[in-house]
Amino acid sequence: MWFYDLIMSLYAGIIRLVGCKNEKARLWSEGRRNLFERMRQQIDPTARVVWVHVASLGEFEQGRPIIESIRRQYPDYKILLTFFSPSGYEIRKNYAGADYIFYLPIDTRRNVKRFLEIAHPEVAIFVKYEFWLNMLTELRRRKIRTFVVSAIFRRNSIFFRFYGGLWREALETFEVLFVQNEESKTLLAELGFDNVLVAGDTRFDRVAEIARSAQRVALIERFKGDQQLFIAGSTWGADEELLIRLMNENPSLKFLIAPHEMNEGRIEHLMRETRGGAVRYTQCDDKCSFEGKQLLILDTVGLLASAYGYASWGYIGGGFGVGIHNTLEAATFGLPIAFGPNYHKFKEACDLLTIGAAASITNYEELAAWFAPLRDDTAKLTAASRAARDYTYRNQGATELITQTVFAH
Repeated sequence: MWFYDLIMSLYAGIIRLVGCKNEKARLWSEGRRNLFERMRQQIDPTARVVWVHVASLGEFEQGRPIIESIRRQYPDYKILLTFFSPSGYEIRKNYAGADYIFYLPIDTRRNVKRFLEIAHPEVAIFVKYEFWLNMLTELRRRKIRTFVVSAIFRRNSIFFRFYGGLWREALETFEVLFVQNEESKTLLAELGFDNVLVAGDTRFDRVAEIARSAQRVALIERFKGDQQLFIAGSTWGADEELLIRLMNENPSLKFLIAPHEMNEGRIEHLMRETRGGAVRYTQCDDKCSFEGKQLLILDTVGLLASAYGYASWGYIGGGFGVGIHNTLEAATFGLPIAFGPNYHKFKEACDLLTIGAAASITNYEELAAWFAPLRDDTAKLTAASRAARDYTYRNQGATELITQTVFAH
């Protein structure tokens, strides 16, 4: 463990050095500066604390239904939320559902002891992963009730390697491991763990709540008018090149594209290459005219989930990079969706493909071949839409199972 401590310290030092040139690294380091002093000032030492840890924004969305369920059912507890990544913390640092929000300190033994002394949680909940060895060891030593939720285990992960002994030992910290699928339960049983519950993915509960509380976006309503809308969420450059061709070959339809990053060069490229005319959301107001505009670029955050409710078809970006983004937000509104080839690590994407609610494409010809029948045949569109919506409804309920199990004692 002394070697592990050394590696953690070197890792933090390297990020501090990189922070001179990299904004994300700078935020990572600065966010942890004077962390324990800030925690001591804010956390009530007499409070009953539930600690929820997430890696980044995606895991926050999985943990959010649990946080809000605890807030609603067990108001006597204070909720401590920690992030590892700036891409989650910087966006959700003012989230009203938690009482205290901080970065997680780097995982050295000294840091871990200071963190737990100040936080003094009664319950610790890790979302999906983030198996920090020193933290889990100290939680086990202090007999703090600890859980992991919405977890997925694969045979190629470190727990099943010959050198994964420390990580297998770390899993003994968890009172219950809430996993997403039967495969994970079977794999953990091979390691001797029988304290495993297949609860599913809490994101299904989250997207159901999003659909129920979707806000009306008057500007999108006016842009859409009485035409059908194709929406593309969290797109990257490779996705957008395909979508430009799709738009130009379907001039009678409206399109909305929400880029994953607000890259001015790519936004200008979209506006220039769209023959039917394009407009940016942030440059419109109540008097904005959409005559002669086929594309609305959603160059802002916080509206994409509600925007899906106006569409008939969807496209999810990221599949030509490291992996696709959130498919469930679109599926819960009953959108048949397409995405690129890098989807295999996402169970929900595989499931949507199996039931005919989604398609994976590798080029424009495959995208056009998927879209044409859904555009031209109402019966096919209705069937795919129903399959997507029913899938998200069937898989709800993980949040309640987890909350009731954790607070059963």
